[in-house]
Amino acid sequence: MTIRVMLVDDQVLLRTGFRMVLAAQPDMEVVAEAGDGAEAIEILRTTAVDVVLMDVRMPRLDGVEATRRICSAEVHPKVLILTTFDLDEYAFSGLKAGASGFMLKDVPPAELLGAIRSVHSGDAVVAPSTTRRLLDRFAPMLPTTGKESGPGQRAVDKLTEREREVMLLVAQGLSNGEIAARLVLSEATVKTHVGRILTKLGLRDRVQVVVLAYETGLVRAGGL
Repeated sequence: MTIRVMLVDDQVLLRTGFRMVLAAQPDMEVVAEAGDGAEAIEILRTTAVDVVLMDVRMPRLDGVEATRRICSAEVHPKVLILTTFDLDEYAFSGLKAGASGFMLKDVPPAELLGAIRSVHSGDAVVAPSTTRRLLDRFAPMLPTTGKESGPGQRAVDKLTEREREVMLLVAQGLSNGEIAARLVLSEATVKTHVGRILTKLGLRDRVQVVVLAYETGLVRAGGL
């Protein structure tokens, strides 16, 4: 199956570079390009796309708001945020808006291609080291009121002790295999726990688990 990719970036040269890398892949095709979020949303009304590579800072409509609007639709493509180190706060906002992950713009081609395939298959792209740096830096910007009594906290309270254990490790960016090794469980069992956590919390993917863990105070900046 060919992965239909859309490139959204106001820098034409950057889009050209990404298009060349993707065009060399037998399982990928760039089906659309846009110079800002507003144009991207317009194109998506008439073009079938599987994965959107979304820049953050763009004219007219930025990538965060574009991601929010795209992901609010009942059926929508996966969004992979592209950012730079000095725009980490926007990447975090993009994840909260519904993106399935984020990558740095200078990521090696092989990692970018792997991320696109992972997002397309339903996984979230959150590198542990990047996640820790990002959330340790910006967790203080999250709401600090109502943590104990909010809907997110009430949902977390419904988890079993083992599920909370697994959620904590997911929030640290560990893969299912790493969690299995840490808790001495089979990877299949961990996958089942993760699925139950997502269902109980009403979350879409592991990225949202990370965000909720910080918002509810289950984990805190510097505490991973």
